[in-house]
Amino acid sequence: MIDFLRGQVAYVETEYIVLDVQGVGYRVFCPNPYVFPAKGQDAITVYIHHHVREDAQLLFGFPTREEQRLFRKLIEVSGIGPRVALGILSGGNPDGVIAAIHNENIAFLTKLPGIGKKTAQRMILDLKDKLEGFGGVTLFNPVSADAEELEDVSPGWPEAREGLKALGYTDAELDRVWAKLKDQLNADEAVDSLMKKALKLLYAG
Repeated sequence: MIDFLRGQVAYVETEYIVLDVQGVGYRVFCPNPYVFPAKGQDAITVYIHHHVREDAQLLFGFPTREEQRLFRKLIEVSGIGPRVALGILSGGNPDGVIAAIHNENIAFLTKLPGIGKKTAQRMILDLKDKLEGFGGVTLFNPVSADAEELEDVSPGWPEAREGLKALGYTDAELDRVWAKLKDQLNADEAVDSLMKKALKLLYAG
């Protein structure tokens, strides 16, 4: 089975890239093909899941080993095939998906493409205890070491923080924003209001 390919991007489409590996073009379906460099740049490594079925052999590719591993965990869940798993990774970054599973955040998971409430529940049931070692401790603690203290100050911040992480912001960035934001909040601040205020600070740098 193919585990990774190394070559140059021949071209990029909305659902896949074509990777030129020593003159052979491999069509590789990706969560976000545009994360890979444009045609003609240096050779890259794409981590592959080689999916074999009766009528086709498909390649699914990822920029990191962690995304490849998470994809393989997702397709172990009943009701989640490769296309749905690809949609999950396109709809939320690995950190946000893993944090949502660990924290049993069904509201977050059901916003991902192709995921209904029952599938979200199965994801939590099947994967919550199987994601040890994915990306480090921070993936399992989207609210920081002082979670109880944060919830006392603003009950909506843990959910807002998780939503911001799903947009790609790091723990370090969110810790800095929280330090600026926490003294400006009402105790009953809504989650969407928290996210707007945090985004304003993030955009300002």
